[in-house]
Amino acid sequence: MTPSLQQRLAVRERPSRRCVMRQRWSGLLFLHWRVDPEQLRPKLPPGLHLDLHQGEAWLGIVPFFMDRVRPTGMPPVPGLSWFRELNVRTYVHDDRGLPGVWFFSLDCDQPLAVEIARARFHLPYEHAFMTASRRDVEIRYACRRKNRKETAHFAYSPAGPAVPADPGSLDFFLAERYLLFSQSRDGRIFSGQVHHSPYLLEPARCGTWSPLPAVWDGIELPDRPPDSSLYVDHVDVSVFSLQTLPTCVASR
Repeated sequence: MTPSLQQRLAVRERPSRRCVMRQRWSGLLFLHWRVDPEQLRPKLPPGLHLDLHQGEAWLGIVPFFMDRVRPTGMPPVPGLSWFRELNVRTYVHDDRGLPGVWFFSLDCDQPLAVEIARARFHLPYEHAFMTASRRDVEIRYACRRKNRKETAHFAYSPAGPAVPADPGSLDFFLAERYLLFSQSRDGRIFSGQVHHSPYLLEPARCGTWSPLPAVWDGIELPDRPPDSSLYVDHVDVSVFSLQTLPTCVASR
């Protein structure tokens, strides 16, 4: 069941239950490539299906800053609540047609965050060595996953103007995602919702980029620059607890 525009808009609504975490995402770079759907389908668990835009599958690499991360009701903690994260992702929907994100990996330089996300959210977080600096509007970002020799480098800046994506557009399809899916070790599939105001998206000027994070996940990217490069300055985010997907335990 292909997601309808109504379903894509509905997942942006804030859940009625209490959120479990609050955080800010800042300096986000969304790099996306069109990829062969048959390269990605075998990497998805049963019960999830590739979400296509006009028949095309997309693979994203997204470096950004995690700021003020804390449980609801608690203040942020210096040394723990600010760190860096880079994810490799594609877009999927469940049997009901609810659209979301499937992460192939999430590199992170906060060891405690890695362990908590693995245990509580069943997400494929990876320990990584990461650095980032800002000079004027340009961000220089580097990531080396633990037990890997190569370092992925990115240099990017906003190119304005910052506007919300039009529903139904490619930018909306790639960025406006409020549902994630994850799989526990016993094969159960979960969905988790986040809530934030719609992104104010800008074209990104990206002088340096790397396919390495996807390569580390066994994914081959086309030998060309990204087909889409977008930037978001920041957004405040509420994170909600996981819900078990109404499907059987995966058989494989």
